[in-house]
Amino acid sequence: MKQTLTKPILAVGPFHPLQEEMEFYQLTIEGEKVIDIEVRLSYNHRGIEKLSETLQFDQVPFLVSRVCGICSASHPLAYIQAVEEIAGVEPPERALYVRVIINELERIHSHLLWVGLGGHFIGYDTVFMWAWKYREPVLDLLEEITGNRNNYGNVKVGGCREDIPDELIPKINVELDGIEKKTEMLTKAILDDPVLHARLKGVGVLSKADAVAYAVTGPTARGSGLDIDVRRDDPYAAYGDLDWKVISQPEGDVFAKAVVRLLETLESVKIIREALRKLPKGPVAVEVKEIPPGEGCGHAEAPRGETFHYVRSDGGNRPVRHKIRAPSYVNVPSFKASCIGQDIADVTLTLAAVDPCYSCTERLAVVDSRRNILADHETLLRLSREKTARLIKEMDPPPFKLEDR
Repeated sequence: MKQTLTKPILAVGPFHPLQEEMEFYQLTIEGEKVIDIEVRLSYNHRGIEKLSETLQFDQVPFLVSRVCGICSASHPLAYIQAVEEIAGVEPPERALYVRVIINELERIHSHLLWVGLGGHFIGYDTVFMWAWKYREPVLDLLEEITGNRNNYGNVKVGGCREDIPDELIPKINVELDGIEKKTEMLTKAILDDPVLHARLKGVGVLSKADAVAYAVTGPTARGSGLDIDVRRDDPYAAYGDLDWKVISQPEGDVFAKAVVRLLETLESVKIIREALRKLPKGPVAVEVKEIPPGEGCGHAEAPRGETFHYVRSDGGNRPVRHKIRAPSYVNVPSFKASCIGQDIADVTLTLAAVDPCYSCTERLAVVDSRRNILADHETLLRLSREKTARLIKEMDPPPFKLEDR
């Protein structure tokens, strides 16, 4: 009997260091090329929506901040805005500005974290250490304002739990100056680096048409030329009173997504400075005694894109329905368009470029039809770094030694 040979399968997940939660990507490969990809979602069901129904309205923000540690300001804000819509509550103006400041500090924190990880995966570990060092002052500021470096728990129905003391504002501005300077340096280094141009341009391209078809959001969309941002298109908090611009790049590749995140970091610095200048006097919360029957929908531009929360109340002290849509839910399936045709060495970069939000454990392998392991995570990481090293050697003259980075 003639044996039918099947093409090798690259299994990424359900556990993988690029993923903070369990997701599975099955890549069919031919030689060094990816010819098909299957994305399987929802391996890890934590039951957050159902748990929400067991908590009082004011307890839920602490739960939904755990949807994602790097979006622990935007998820509670989207939820709170949905409940405030039901109750017809208008938070004090100062609370709206405090919400903006905290959410933009979180965006800086998230984008710098992503830049560091991107450097690590291509072998630029100095970039990894720099970027993570530069985000430390951001986490320190969040801790001074809210008491926590992550999972801030600062928003509540009717306003904020903690104010920004006026005496802290000069320190925030000093730290912003440092963050801006370091981010400008990183941005210039990336824009001027011939190796990064060769390594990231044309890799993992998501065309504008595919971005629309997959309904992607956030930097994934803006890196493909879609000029969308909820903060501008449907303003909430105090964004409508501030002067800033939406960053987009038309190319759709990994390089474009990197540029979008770095330039957005600079815009976040600009937004925070203006919010601090305009920060009005007054309280940061109003008392809300009950939530009437009704339904509401709140959304926020998280670092990865639009998140929205739908909440329904029957007049009791708990939600009777709570629906959450996080940005990765629509961004992850776009791998079907961006990964096919790519080299295996570029797949990890393409997956990471979306900044997918999942749980991290390291388990990854390439197997053949007989379930023999052909490659593990270390092999794929090595392939990515070897491609970077090869590109450097092919340049005449080489711009630097890889170990210097």
